[in-house]
Amino acid sequence: MSRLAPVLALAAAAALAACATRPPLTRAAPASMTQAAPAPPPRIVRLFVPRPVKCVPDDLGPPPAYPDSDTALRDAGGAADRYQLLAAGRILRQERLQHLEEIVRRCRNAAR
Repeated sequence: MSRLAPVLALAAAAALAACATRPPLTRAAPASMTQAAPAPPPRIVRLFVPRPVKCVPDDLGPPPAYPDSDTALRDAGGAADRYQLLAAGRILRQERLQHLEEIVRRCRNAAR
C-alpha cells in the first residue's frame, strides 16, 4: 500500500487542480424559461348590430279629410247626398289603407 499512497495523492492533487481552473458550474435555465412568451396577436371581434329600420316614410303625411264626417252627413240635403259622401269617404279610406299595407309589407321585409 505504500506504493498506492503516492498515486492516490497525485490523483487527488490533479483533481483539485482541475477543479480550481474550471469556472464554477452554473445551471443554465432552458430557453423557454428565460424568454418571455410572445404575446398573442390582438383578436378582432366584429359585432353585427342591425341598423334600425325606418318604417314610416317621410312622404306618408297625415290622413286625408274624409268627406263623410258626422257633421257633413247631418248637414247633407237627402239620402242621395249622404250616399255620395259615404261612397267618396270609402274610396279615400281604401286608397289610404292600400298605401299603409304597402308600407307595412316593406317594413316587415326590411326587418328580416
